[in-house]
Amino acid sequence: MAGKARIRTPHCRRPWCLPDVKPWLFIPLGAFVVLILFLGVGFTLEDPHKLPSVLIDRPFPEFSLPDLADAQRVVTRSDIVGEVALVNVWATWCAACLVEHPVLLRLAREEGVRIVGVNYNDESTKAVAWLRRHEDPYALTVVDHEGVLGIDLGIYGAPETFVVDANGTIRFRHVGAVTEDVWRDILGPIVSALREGRDS
Repeated sequence: MAGKARIRTPHCRRPWCLPDVKPWLFIPLGAFVVLILFLGVGFTLEDPHKLPSVLIDRPFPEFSLPDLADAQRVVTRSDIVGEVALVNVWATWCAACLVEHPVLLRLAREEGVRIVGVNYNDESTKAVAWLRRHEDPYALTVVDHEGVLGIDLGIYGAPETFVVDANGTIRFRHVGAVTEDVWRDILGPIVSALREGRDS
């Protein structure tokens, strides 16, 4: 043993110490922990279709855009004010919009709900043909080809539906298709309360 040098770890004599581990090796582990925390928060949301919005209890954004039925007519915020309404963001490329469409038709025809459509990032010719084929539940439809109004509303895509009171204030936002269950359990009670002058 006289001619052999002993190998020693200068700062750690315990077997579980890893003195040569590089700090950057912990980056993947840190990213994994952050992802787990993010998913954990997402799964604890009370309702994934009820996303927070800075516009709740604020006036519907000002806009000036064409009417789908008459391109010469300009639709503005004043066309929404005056009656409790649903503002429904839709498009022909949106599969879920076709799912919710029969419900919107029933609400407009049987329950007298005023529904304003926002045709989002779409082509007018396709949108007009789509409504002719599936029938039109909208009191009017705003053409938002470039997504300008969509940006102001902070929408993620289509469909999304906003409950707007008679004063033009946004009172609720629903992300996803309006099904019969959504209407019965969520949107319907809010619309009824606003129609009766009660705070939802």
